Amino acid sequence: MNIHEYQAKEVLKSYGVAIQEGIVADTPEAALEAAKKLNAETGTSWYVIKAQIHAGGRGKGKIQSTGSNGVVLARGLDEVMEKAKNILGGTLVTHQTGPEGKKVNKILIAQDVYYPGASEPKEYYLSILLDRAKGCNVIMASTEGGMDIEEVAENHPEKIIKEWIDPKVGLQGFQARKLAFKLGLEGTAFKGMVKFITSLYEAYIATDSSQFEINPVLKTSDDKILAVDAKVNLDDNALFKHKHLAILRDFEEEDPLEVEADKYGLNYVKLDGNVGCMVNGAGLAMATMDMIKLSGGEPANFLDVGGGANATTVEAGFRIILQDPNVKAILINVFGGIVRCDRIANGVVEAYKTIGDIKVPIIVRLQGTNAEEGAKIIDESGLKVSSAITLKEAAEKVKAAILVPSEK
Repeated sequence: MNIHEYQAKEVLKSYGVAIQEGIVADTPEAALEAAKKLNAETGTSWYVIKAQIHAGGRGKGKIQSTGSNGVVLARGLDEVMEKAKNILGGTLVTHQTGPEGKKVNKILIAQDVYYPGASEPKEYYLSILLDRAKGCNVIMASTEGGMDIEEVAENHPEKIIKEWIDPKVGLQGFQARKLAFKLGLEGTAFKGMVKFITSLYEAYIATDSSQFEINPVLKTSDDKILAVDAKVNLDDNALFKHKHLAILRDFEEEDPLEVEADKYGLNYVKLDGNVGCMVNGAGLAMATMDMIKLSGGEPANFLDVGGGANATTVEAGFRIILQDPNVKAILINVFGGIVRCDRIANGVVEAYKTIGDIKVPIIVRLQGTNAEEGAKIIDESGLKVSSAITLKEAAEKVKAAILVPSEK
């Protein structure tokens, strides 16, 4: 589960990670009040206004209606409201949102930490994630902060520092010091980075996160180490242990179809293809999507109804898939292990009759317990549904369903 920057920073701060202070606002008036409060608390007189959406590249992104960047500097209180108006309520388009962009419902009013001093501020990159190949967490760092790490990895791989953490003993002090040393830090900044890394790793483990990305980590002109931005991805499977984190979920940032699917316990991910698929089991779903591509189609979604599929979940799956206007056919591929195939077949027929007037062809491939009985139920239903037994047969029916007349 992704959370917003302002939420991520609050989580980090609660574990002792030094952050760029800020206050969230959802109106221009609230933005001005936030700036005044920030001035009183930190003494800052310049402010950074940041759009809060679940996507990167906000600083380079543009608000469609005003042309404003998603991250702007306000030089004093008199600029705060004007610049907040140019961002709030607008659609921000970045390289991660795609051309459709995302609506900005909240902004973060943050202190300007790039103030003049004894030395120039310096940006670094720091992230923590699971290295599945090695079976342990890895801390990645770079002196090239503020840039896309993919670009650094491609053009300057030697500038990416990695430190793997033994899960049996956790992060050791010498590892945090080694990372700070390799980043070229010394003195107060060196000590600050060691503490920053140690606290960050503690937060990562304690929250059962799947990824932390701090880009940039800033060394200020007076050698403080701060998280200027923060991307936190929480492990969905561990949220039952962290109710205080689960409530941070912002449904407005997620695909509405994925939110609806979640209500029924369905695992749904929207894709860009033309064949909707409904499957029981993640592995079978992946194989089904491969089969769809081999038949000449493109999967329109990943949808796993789980082992306990019934008429209610099948109907919910149908309704979700049919909301995608690109879907030209639906393939249901079920292995009857935990659930019987005749039960799935009855669920499909009931769902079809309940929804009514389904205009796209539906192919149902059933294998396993009571597969023949399930196929018979489908074939004798009198509905625009056809059954298949083998993957090859299902693929051929999918191909026939999606071809335009001139191609048949």
